[in-house]
Amino acid sequence: MVHRDLHSQDGAHRGEHTGRARNPVVKVLDLAWLVFEKPDLDRAEVFARDFGFSVSARTPDELRLRGTLAGTDAVVIRRGPRSRFVGPVFRAAESSDLDRLARHAGTRVRPLGAGRIVDLVDPSGIPVSVVHGADAGSLLPGQIPLRHNTGGSPLRVNATQRPAREPARVQRLGHVVLQTPRFLAALDWYLDTLGMIVSDFLFLPGQRDLGPTMAFLRCDRGDTVADHHTLAMHLGPELGYVHSAYQVTDLDALAAGGEYLAERGYRRSWGIGRHIQGSQLFDYWRDPDRLMVEHFADGDVFDSSLEPGWAPMSASGLAQWGPPATRDFLGTTPSPAKLRAVFAALRDEDTELTAARLLALMKAMSR
Repeated sequence: MVHRDLHSQDGAHRGEHTGRARNPVVKVLDLAWLVFEKPDLDRAEVFARDFGFSVSARTPDELRLRGTLAGTDAVVIRRGPRSRFVGPVFRAAESSDLDRLARHAGTRVRPLGAGRIVDLVDPSGIPVSVVHGADAGSLLPGQIPLRHNTGGSPLRVNATQRPAREPARVQRLGHVVLQTPRFLAALDWYLDTLGMIVSDFLFLPGQRDLGPTMAFLRCDRGDTVADHHTLAMHLGPELGYVHSAYQVTDLDALAAGGEYLAERGYRRSWGIGRHIQGSQLFDYWRDPDRLMVEHFADGDVFDSSLEPGWAPMSASGLAQWGPPATRDFLGTTPSPAKLRAVFAALRDEDTELTAARLLALMKAMSR
């Protein structure tokens, strides 16, 4: 396998991180769902419906959200004292994979409805679970992709184009992005333990010899394609959730759904545009508790044959087109909480963040 110059100008140099493990414990198939806690489930449900989720179940203490495609619920929100991300749940290929993970981690597999689940913790301290046989819903009605006239023989004749001003109906969960001051340790854990593989690495300009500071990881399904990234993670002073992304039908659904959200007073963080790594159309929003969520469409899918691409990290390098990345999206707006996180990360003995790397990261996010 070689870098084919298909998704990045550069591949790995000799001796750089390979982006995959030789003998992982298991190979997960996909993200199953994400777990959050929020104090106000009523408010969470209103936003979820406006964002385009379908509600699959609701109790006084739990809200379960799904997309239109067949599969498990995409999001589980439990009642809690504050709004926070709890952790991701991945889907295993075989039930025996859970037993293998449990032996490896020194824990136990527990029942979950019709299936089984094992609870792990990554090196950053983020809870990670892997499930097999979880309850899954059937296909729901979705938005129909519009027919586009692109020149040559038109597909639409004597008919107008009028996308409905309605929520962009979520089809499925796509990916989650995490930040950690223990980036390389966490990266290797997801490769070694869950069998994920890297699609693209980003490095800080002038510091490539120190290794990557961001990675876009996909599931290794062999010849079967997988999303360009199911998990992305980057080095930073804060630990935990950055954003999660949910696929919608096409650009019109994404844009009209964004107008619908704006009319209801929600705040766009960044968009609309098209990314470089992953190529997807994107539109980022803040929910009422300021957690970031993304509508996306038309993302890349890779099989296991492609080697990682390598590219320098910069704010301008995050998109092929669209408005400049906002300070809100980049997380560069100063606040007392961010300053405390920076000082704590730099003092921590178990950190990969140094003052030089932090300054280079801040410089990259200003370019």
